[in-house]
Amino acid sequence: MAHSNTWLRLRKNTMAIIGSVIIVIVLLIALLAYLIAPDGSPNANRQIVEIARKKMGSTQLFYLQKNNQIAEGNYLYKLLNGSNDTVTYIPIQSYAVKADSIVIQKYIDEDITQAQAYALYNQPNVKNSVIKKTYYLGTDNFGRDILSRLLVGTRVSISVGIIAVLISLVIGIGLGAAAGYYKGNIDTVIMWLINVIWSVPTMLLVFALTIALGKGFWQVFIAVGLTMWVNIARLVRGQVLKEREMQYVEAAAVMGYSNFRIITKHILPNIAGPIIVMAASNFASAIIIEAGLSFLGIGVQAPKPSWGLMVKENYTFILTSNPMLALIPGIAIMVLVLAFYLLGNGLRDAMQVK
Repeated sequence: MAHSNTWLRLRKNTMAIIGSVIIVIVLLIALLAYLIAPDGSPNANRQIVEIARKKMGSTQLFYLQKNNQIAEGNYLYKLLNGSNDTVTYIPIQSYAVKADSIVIQKYIDEDITQAQAYALYNQPNVKNSVIKKTYYLGTDNFGRDILSRLLVGTRVSISVGIIAVLISLVIGIGLGAAAGYYKGNIDTVIMWLINVIWSVPTMLLVFALTIALGKGFWQVFIAVGLTMWVNIARLVRGQVLKEREMQYVEAAAVMGYSNFRIITKHILPNIAGPIIVMAASNFASAIIIEAGLSFLGIGVQAPKPSWGLMVKENYTFILTSNPMLALIPGIAIMVLVLAFYLLGNGLRDAMQVK
């Protein structure tokens, strides 16, 4: 009945539902990123430097089959990693078929083209060799499709949230429950450790861990998780201190249940509400921290698309030619973080967490 009432209260919270819908959409995008992205190559890293910093619009492309290049992997491999291009894309202004060859006007820059000829036996189906590709959000400084990198970049933000929250929950619940239940010297030592870590600025601690673990995809996730368990531990400790004095805990102890069972089977289920709310908040914080690390160059490394890295690569264009290159990933970070905060606030109200 309590769970039913919680769900009913959550459903009445419009902003929480909006946040939930955004999160579900982003999760689906992260799962299907390579299937729905216009550029399905690994890391959406198809570079066509001639059309770098192109604003949203269409471009005519001519493509050549790469020698002995075939698509890699099965459907599951493509879903997880994308697939390498089997053709080379060349931006063109126009083309013409002459005798046994096709002559293209390769696009170099505005009002600048270069004539190139290719034998028709290499391109037996000329019409299918020329396509019109639409860049809905334009291209970045390397001629990569912004929309594709934005879609694939959702995987980084969602992954860092999941991994960091899991790490923080495992460490935070374990230490917090031990400190609150056993008290005494155990509580003193754990609280000393919490206070020491609490006294170090979060970003400084993340920097130190990132440098120690090295730059990379998984390293930054672990570093973020190892800095976020303190909030969980303090919360769990306080809740366990209160719950351990309840009669149901005393009854379980009289019945001979082990301390581990009392904590895991009886106390933790009764304090799940505050933990869930804190986890939603930590999820949003992890996304912000990862974006900040990537922006500073010590987070996810190129060519893997990270929203923070996309802002770093293009922030110089904010005051010049194309500010949307940096604003679009920045807006994506803001919307996703806001969605988690809306959901967290909704869960807090629905679960009546004080």
